[in-house]
Amino acid sequence: MYKENHISRIRRFPNWLKRKNKRANPSQPFEVSEGNEKHESDDWLDDVLFPCISTNELRLFVGTWNVAGKSPMGSLAVDLEEWLNLKDAADIYVLGFQEIVPLNTRTVIGAEDPTEATNWNLLIGKALNDKYGCPWLTPMLNPISSDNYLYVPVPDSERRLSVSSNIAGTPMKERSKTQHERLKEGSKYKLMASKKMVGVFTSVWMKKELLRKYCISNVKVSSVACGIMGYLGNKGAVSVSMSIEGTSFCFITAHLASGEKKGDEGRRNHQVSEIFRRTSFPRSPDDDDNPHPLTIFGHDRIFWFGDLNYRLYLEDNFARSLIKSKDWRALQEFDQLRREQENGGVFQGWKEGNIEFAPTYKYSNSNSNRYSGGLPNGSGEKQRTPAWVKLA
Repeated sequence: MYKENHISRIRRFPNWLKRKNKRANPSQPFEVSEGNEKHESDDWLDDVLFPCISTNELRLFVGTWNVAGKSPMGSLAVDLEEWLNLKDAADIYVLGFQEIVPLNTRTVIGAEDPTEATNWNLLIGKALNDKYGCPWLTPMLNPISSDNYLYVPVPDSERRLSVSSNIAGTPMKERSKTQHERLKEGSKYKLMASKKMVGVFTSVWMKKELLRKYCISNVKVSSVACGIMGYLGNKGAVSVSMSIEGTSFCFITAHLASGEKKGDEGRRNHQVSEIFRRTSFPRSPDDDDNPHPLTIFGHDRIFWFGDLNYRLYLEDNFARSLIKSKDWRALQEFDQLRREQENGGVFQGWKEGNIEFAPTYKYSNSNSNRYSGGLPNGSGEKQRTPAWVKLA
């Protein structure tokens, strides 16, 4: 799901422009005239704002994968490389995972273990940078160093509450010449941010050349647990916020409540609203000069993806028949998420990407090309109606 906001960017533009000019020419004052306070007028947009704007195109890969508690090794490594489509590589990779650990009492209630997140970042980094060595490991080995803008683990001090962290307050372009020279060597992609909450995990990577070319700032993370009792992390979301040349981005990876019973869609809708309400990003020292969004809806570009668990309002045999004929358009008419959007229950005003692939839920454990429940009665396999539960 995707949402674009224009007004928030317009309101922040004068301060961002002043701050950017100050970095480029620290000895020269730069002032925004009082007339710019009328920044929502057409004259201000035409005369002041638009002449100052240049358009930069970036290729963004946003993907989601429920790995069902499997460790990142063996065949998953091959699957990951295929999924990332490296022959047509993107500038930025934003990867969301669900169930990177089995969801049981120990993992949900116990202390957060960063091991699986680290292992996944190792695998992702190897896939993206296999030909370039592995200096991208540096921030993983020394995550608290102020010299490292990039970041991996953010431990949760309290598992039952929402957590937000300020990863870095210093824009990338303020780094020293020595640091820039180090960026020219080694790997092609750098890890920008990573966050884990029980089984929900997100990892953001960016081409190093972008770090030299653009001002990347205000990289922050947040998590909201809304599973058992409304506050445990078996369900919920982790979010990453960042600014690229003054345009703010928010990426939300979510794992919502499962279930095909009547009313389960209402639980999912409620969890979405809770994630919107409770997600917050901390202030940084730079926010006075260049206010950065503290909530999801304050961002210019918002991406929501993950295992949303919305199902099909369709009986199993009819669903499988439409899948067999590859009639995706007819199948989408029964999509629960689409119905909920149309009825105003969730994601009003959001855009969903084109769906031109088979439902991703739920494949049999024994054969990833066969949907669960396709065996004769008595096989012991649960009957699951296929659906698009994982969307980006």
